[in-house]
Amino acid sequence: MDTVVTLHVWRMPTRSLPQVLGRMATDRARLRRHPGVRFAKLLGTGTGTGFGPTDVDVTRWAALLVHDPTATPPPQIAAWTHLSDSHARVDLAPISSRGTWSGREPFPANGTRTDGMVLALTRARLKATRAATFWRAIPPVAAALHDAPGLLARFGIGEAPIGWQGTVSVWRSAADLVAFAYRQPEHRAAIARTARVGWYAEELFARFAVSGIMGDRGVLGWEQMTRSDPA
Repeated sequence: MDTVVTLHVWRMPTRSLPQVLGRMATDRARLRRHPGVRFAKLLGTGTGTGFGPTDVDVTRWAALLVHDPTATPPPQIAAWTHLSDSHARVDLAPISSRGTWSGREPFPANGTRTDGMVLALTRARLKATRAATFWRAIPPVAAALHDAPGLLARFGIGEAPIGWQGTVSVWRSAADLVAFAYRQPEHRAAIARTARVGWYAEELFARFAVSGIMGDRGVLGWEQMTRSDPA
């Protein structure tokens, strides 16, 4: 049976923050136990401008689910949406995945190919002894990402404020993503340094075809990235 990956992103009013923090503590296990759900993560987010500890955005939260196509939506998703001012759902089909997340390989590729939009997800658990050098290396990459051709949306994700970081980025095409990942000088230098320095205790990079986007794309940062680019 094919695997479906769904990313939910919510924009929350600040008055809902106590309820959000309470749900972050209780809903993780409930999502994992829901019938048909194979993998689930509740995530905080960052603005996407620096991808560092000071980049936290307390008004935006996310959930990533890997589930059977026939699985019913967990009721916790509706509860989060009810709390929110706006919500976006991104349906994804895994193209490729390398690495592990919490000791698992959650995104089995199923031969998906696409000529359309792709989403890239990175996730890493930093080694405490390497965190300082990692944060110093991030600004040039973040600045280069802002101007990358074909980038439609981006934001940071994290399971904790420090040490458990990742990124989500949406691209017009796989070719645009590859051009940034392997031809952009600052990003190539970061890849080379990763192998040399060993920043991560665990890491994952996954690529997905975007099957559909429902709801408010502005929650994903779409408006900022595409203001001068109608694509």
